Amino acid sequence: MTKYRLSLPATTPEEADPQAKIVLDDAKTNMGMVPNMYANMANSPGLLTTYSDGYNRFRENSGFSPAEQETVLLTISRHNGCAYCMAAHSMIADKVSGVAADDLKALRNGETLPDDKLNCLNVFTRHLLESHGLPGEDEVKQFLAAGYTERHILEIVLAMAVKLLSNYSNHLFETKVDDAFADYTWSTV
Repeated sequence: MTKYRLSLPATTPEEADPQAKIVLDDAKTNMGMVPNMYANMANSPGLLTTYSDGYNRFRENSGFSPAEQETVLLTISRHNGCAYCMAAHSMIADKVSGVAADDLKALRNGETLPDDKLNCLNVFTRHLLESHGLPGEDEVKQFLAAGYTERHILEIVLAMAVKLLSNYSNHLFETKVDDAFADYTWSTV
């Protein structure tokens, strides 16, 4: 099967729909750049604004630490095979969120994490993905015993929804990894 690639051009803030322009301008202000992913997603203002709103809400209100947030986001992106998001979140995990090098390596390789609590989060997130949101009672009990709450389960669902938007968009566009994330390039091969 030949994979289809969208041919829509990347969108600049100057040519973007007013809703998308707000997100692109905020990205440029906060990150010093408009990520390629955002420029592609701006072709659908609803897609970009929904992604941005959900992503920001997960970051600000999930109750997860920055390292836990990256664990969730990397677990989902790896599961979905998104090279772009694996590179971006690996850089954030390493440079911003304080994920230990051994834990980041394990997340990128799909291995057991040395940090027990982060490993529990990784395993539960994978289970939630693989079960299509139908976790078993034993898996939930283990997750709760690690110090997480039922609300954290819902926050993982939010992250799954947000990553579905970005991961699938990146697949459709074959989004080129930005130079800022290039040192963290990842491949499914």
